[in-house]
Amino acid sequence: MPVPVPHQRTVVLPHQAGPVDDACARTARVAGAPGAGDATDRGPDAPEIEQRLSADHSPAHQGLTLLLIGEDPNSHVPEMWDWAGRKVRLRTARNLTEAERLLTDDVHCILLDLPPAEPADRTAGERSSAPGGVPGSASGDALGMLHDVLRMAPSHAVLVLTYETDAERAADAVRVGAQDYLFRDELDGAVLSRAVRYAVERKRADLAQRQLTESRMLAQENARLERGLLPTPLLDGSDLRFASCYRPGRSRALLGGDFYDTVRTADGTVHAMIGDVCGHGPDEAALGVELRIAWRALTFAGLCGDELLATLQKVLEHERADDEIFATLCTVDISADGRRAGLCLAGHPAPLLARAGERPQLLPYECGGPALGLLPEARWPRRQVELGGSWSLMMYTDGLIEGRIGEGNQRLGQEGMAELVGRQMESGLQGDALLDAAVREVRDLNGGELTDDVAVLLLDRR
Repeated sequence: MPVPVPHQRTVVLPHQAGPVDDACARTARVAGAPGAGDATDRGPDAPEIEQRLSADHSPAHQGLTLLLIGEDPNSHVPEMWDWAGRKVRLRTARNLTEAERLLTDDVHCILLDLPPAEPADRTAGERSSAPGGVPGSASGDALGMLHDVLRMAPSHAVLVLTYETDAERAADAVRVGAQDYLFRDELDGAVLSRAVRYAVERKRADLAQRQLTESRMLAQENARLERGLLPTPLLDGSDLRFASCYRPGRSRALLGGDFYDTVRTADGTVHAMIGDVCGHGPDEAALGVELRIAWRALTFAGLCGDELLATLQKVLEHERADDEIFATLCTVDISADGRRAGLCLAGHPAPLLARAGERPQLLPYECGGPALGLLPEARWPRRQVELGGSWSLMMYTDGLIEGRIGEGNQRLGQEGMAELVGRQMESGLQGDALLDAAVREVRDLNGGELTDDVAVLLLDRR
């Protein structure tokens, strides 16, 4: 079948019949004047290409730029003006080597001029369109250049130019990754203008959708990872009831720099811990997880009190990214009968103890030691605390007490937090309901979300 010769036309859109001002008009007249240089860049030599690139980046031209890739250096594309009345600039390349040199950030769309398909290609296309055929294989190697262009310019819109007799191959080009195709036999300025705008906007939408999908997948993966890193209390065989509340200060995060854990060892002792790594980023969250896991392993190994905290400080010193990073920590070991506990504080707020029939009181903190990571030879004395027969012990991080009260600069503080929790206990709240109500009221007093991580742990014996 003979290949039809396309009718070449130059069409200017009616609403774009001329530049919007005299300066643009002068530019258009100069561009169209004989000997003044044509708006269509042609020529394979590297010096000429570099000269065209320099001209394209001049302030005089900030409009739409197209890159035509085709074997025919005299291939004709209708003249166009963009929506601001500026003449659309066209660069041409006869091969991928030239195209790569001309492909700069200011190129909005690539026009790939496919040569006419050979009869053998059409026969292969008919076979591949039969049931069981593989989409995109109709063109054999004819679309190889399109694959190369898509690899070379993954963020650019690609518009394929071909002949009406190659309709099947044009459809294959879209399936492969081109934004659209045009038949050269029907090409004019209006059609090309609409197609270019459509291709550019579709490419932008495709990239935005891909980025959104990747962000969602990454967020889901991070969420699964963070959920897996949150602790599971090991209290089998204990009559203590456990509740916790955890709210990271980072937006859209499940894990912050605060950490906690609770385990029961073979001798019946219940060990509880809560800590806070200074800072709010993912590195601090990862360090908090490392310290929690190390605490659990050391506790099961039989360490407690000063020996355990000294070992945790060594872990912190080796794992932290900066020498100025430190962590506060509070550990409690509750005897098997539940009536006594050993308390160690490393720069951390003292727990809140509410005995049966009494208002909550802060445990003594005068004998505590410094935060982990501050002093290389620090010591953390263990203080014995009488709990009684029925009690509630609440451990928390400073994010719960550093929220503001009203519009001033006054902070809630430990005393304010103790009064708040005591009032809610008197109303009959317990366990998770008590913690949720406490955190919600602290947030309301702050006038909005708390910016710091918040972790609260509650152990009850009734």
